[in-house]
Amino acid sequence: MQRTFVFLCLLLGSVSSVIAEESKFTDLFNGENLDGFTQRNGTATYRVEEGAIVGKTSEGSPNSFLCTDKLYDDFELQFEVKVDNGLNSGVQIRSQCVGGKPEGRVNGPQVEISLDKMAGYIYGESAGGWMTPDADRKPHDHFKDGQWNSYRVVAKGNKIQTWVNGTQISDLTHEERYKSHPKGFIGLQVHGIRSGEGPYEVRWRNLKLREL
Repeated sequence: MQRTFVFLCLLLGSVSSVIAEESKFTDLFNGENLDGFTQRNGTATYRVEEGAIVGKTSEGSPNSFLCTDKLYDDFELQFEVKVDNGLNSGVQIRSQCVGGKPEGRVNGPQVEISLDKMAGYIYGESAGGWMTPDADRKPHDHFKDGQWNSYRVVAKGNKIQTWVNGTQISDLTHEERYKSHPKGFIGLQVHGIRSGEGPYEVRWRNLKLREL
């Protein structure tokens, strides 16, 4: 009996701990409108549809970004994403824009969202290209075409870790980018396309973040 009681206490304690951790997450998106976000660069459009943020390409536009007004340094980010075939996308973290103005070029780490088996690796948007070394970017099939895909991103100090659909993809330490981008906004990218292409859409939902 005593052992059973101890086991139950430990189990309840573990459950309480998980609930407490979950309660620390806040919703970045309220499911109804784009309050708390500012669009930077490009002419892609963003709208809310069935509880998701939908980004739609614009012919001839450069990359567009829907960015949080709040800045973050160390955090855990979770979201789900679904993207049309033919479109590359990404989520900026700890990112900045030149001059601090909406028209300033967005730059910083980007968590890759793509259908070319590179999903989850880290790219430096207007910041030196791939942050994940070539030798570590191994093609994979964890991102599912035409489906909702879950992402988890943990950024703490100079380390960025990512998971796609529960599988860890990246465990990157990058001191140089941490020094230049220790804090910044979260940005939802609609990749630029050439004239005559598209239109394509990318959708995000269940965007949650807890600061570490």
